[in-house]
Amino acid sequence: MEYTKPWLSLEQQVDRLASRGIDVGDREHAIAILRAVGYYRLTGYLYPFRRSEQYIDDAGRSQTRVLSDYTPGTGLHHAKAVIDFDRRLRLLVMDGVERIEIAVRTQIGYVLGRTSAFAHEDPACFTPAFTAAGTDPATGEPEPSQHANLLGRINARRAKSYEQFIAHFREKYDDHMPIWALTEVMELGHLSRLYRGLHQPAEEIAWAFEVPTKTVMSSWLASLNYVRNVAAHHARLFNRKLQYSPARPKSGQVPLLDHLRGEGTSKGVFGTYNALAVIAYLLLAIDNSKQWHQRVVALLQSFPASHALSLDSMGVPRGWAELELWHP
Repeated sequence: MEYTKPWLSLEQQVDRLASRGIDVGDREHAIAILRAVGYYRLTGYLYPFRRSEQYIDDAGRSQTRVLSDYTPGTGLHHAKAVIDFDRRLRLLVMDGVERIEIAVRTQIGYVLGRTSAFAHEDPACFTPAFTAAGTDPATGEPEPSQHANLLGRINARRAKSYEQFIAHFREKYDDHMPIWALTEVMELGHLSRLYRGLHQPAEEIAWAFEVPTKTVMSSWLASLNYVRNVAAHHARLFNRKLQYSPARPKSGQVPLLDHLRGEGTSKGVFGTYNALAVIAYLLLAIDNSKQWHQRVVALLQSFPASHALSLDSMGVPRGWAELELWHP
C-alpha cells in the first residue's frame, strides 16, 4: 500500500489531536510539546488512552479493535506526565545497569583470567556448541562459530578505541590484551554472549552475584542488555513488553524474587517490573546498599495513574512496596 498521508504542520497536528478527542489545553503549550517530542512519540505514549471495541472475527472469536480516537477525559497533560515518568525510569535503569555491567566485567576478567590471560581465545573454556562452526542454511557454506564471531566483534570495537591503555597494548604487546584488560572495552552485549558460551567458570561467576545457575544468569544478562539498549536509545520503556524477559528462578532459589512466579499475566511475565526487580537483586549482591531501590520506590509511587493507566501496565504486582526486596 502506498503511503499518501500529507505532512502536517505543528498547528495541524494539534488540530488532529483535538479532532480525535484529546483535550489539548493551551494551543501554544501543545505546540511546544509537539516541537519537543514529536507527534509519533507523543501518540505512542497516548496509545493506552485510545478507545477500543469488541467484535467477532470470521472464525467466530471475540477480538478487540483499537480505534483512532481517545477515551473521554484524555488530555495532553496525561501524555506529558507519562513521558516525564518514563524519562526518569530510563535514567534509573541506566544507573543500575551501569553498576552491574562493570561488576560483571570484573568477575569475568577475574575468573577467566585465573585460567589464563587469554582464556577468552581458548575453545576449551567454552561449550562445544559455542565453538563449533556453523553452516549457512541457504548455501551450505561453512560459517564461523559463535565464538569466532564474538571475538571478531570485540576486536573490531577494540580497534576503534582511542583509550590510552589500549594504545599501550598496541605498542608494547602487539595488540594482544589479557581478558582482565579486554573486558574494559566490552559492551554488555559482548559480556552476555561470552558468558552464555562459557563452560565451567560460568557457575562461579553466577554465584558471585548470588544467582543460582548459569541459565538464570545468562537470561538476566541478555534481558538487562535489552532493557539497557531500550533506555540508551530513549525508547518507551515503562509499559514495554520485554522481548527478552528475565528468567524467573524456581521457587525458593532466590527468595527475594519468589513473588515474580506468582504473576501469571502477560505483563507479570514480560513487564518492565521484572527487569527492575532483577536489577535490584543484583545490586544487593554488589554492594548491599538499597539507595537505588529507594529511588525506584519513590519513582513508582509517583506513577501518573489515570483513567487509562496504572502500575499494572508495568507488571508491578499488588503489594509490591511491602516486599522485602524494596524495604529500606
